[in-house]
Amino acid sequence: MPVTVTRTTVTTTMSSSSGLGSPAIVGSPRALTQPLGLLRLLQLLCTCVAFSLVASVGAWTGIMGNWSMFTWCFCFSVTLIILVVELCGLQSRFPLSWRNFPITYACYAALFCLSASIIYPTTFVQFLSHGRSRDHAIAATAFSCIACVAYATEVAWTRARPGEITGYMATVPGLLKVLETFVACIIFAFISSPSLYQHQPALEWCVAVYSICFILAAVAILLNLGDCTNMLPISFPSFLSGLALLSVLLYATAIVLWPLYQFSEKHGGQPRRSGDASCGARHTYYVCAWDCRLAVAILTAVNLLAYLADLVYSARLVFVRV
Repeated sequence: MPVTVTRTTVTTTMSSSSGLGSPAIVGSPRALTQPLGLLRLLQLLCTCVAFSLVASVGAWTGIMGNWSMFTWCFCFSVTLIILVVELCGLQSRFPLSWRNFPITYACYAALFCLSASIIYPTTFVQFLSHGRSRDHAIAATAFSCIACVAYATEVAWTRARPGEITGYMATVPGLLKVLETFVACIIFAFISSPSLYQHQPALEWCVAVYSICFILAAVAILLNLGDCTNMLPISFPSFLSGLALLSVLLYATAIVLWPLYQFSEKHGGQPRRSGDASCGARHTYYVCAWDCRLAVAILTAVNLLAYLADLVYSARLVFVRV
């Protein structure tokens, strides 16, 4: 049986799909004229225009450019699928929990578009010469920013409210799980070079921490999307509480060890950026080793705060079976 989550005071079950209090219209073209439907049309338009502008002039190169292009194409495709499902009333036939999937995707899409809106102009657009390609790239960045705001607005509209019975992914801890896994993926991108950590067992431990916590958070998300929370050998609330507590403890060690062994000369680190030869030149599509180390340290702190908030908010949830 699916598990839904509410705040401590359970009052009523909301039937609104938009989070604005309007009744859901299932399997009707009128679904597109509702606030949430119009918002998703805006998301579809912005992501389509973004990748079309870039593709029309071939204005993407390297890993960062490929990531931005993937983001816009992926968000366009999944948003189109969601619109078709709601337009045709196929929610009950969708293989994933419709109570959890749309808001989970919207949160990921907001983070994806945010990353593309930052990465694409800083690693590509600023190096383009003035002309048609640069104009298209700037316009694509603008539409990416609008898409990010649109997806974030959907999350704000459809997230759980006090007293509302809803899916776990619509609650603050559920949305934090999305943030935690996304930040972990960015960390993995920055530590893709083994030379950043293989010379010290303490740094290898940090990489293990990032991996373990990512896997556990991803499992929690997948269990909710698949309505499989009852397959665990322990109760799902206990699993979530243990996950959050374990992650906080593990990240607490990483937040100490990673900066200590990366930036302390006493432990073989490099305290100054100027001392890193790889940071001496300005490269397009390239992040030097010292900047990667600093980025991982910052993101470790971000995820530690996210797991702390997750632990606190999880204590305020009441689980009910429907």
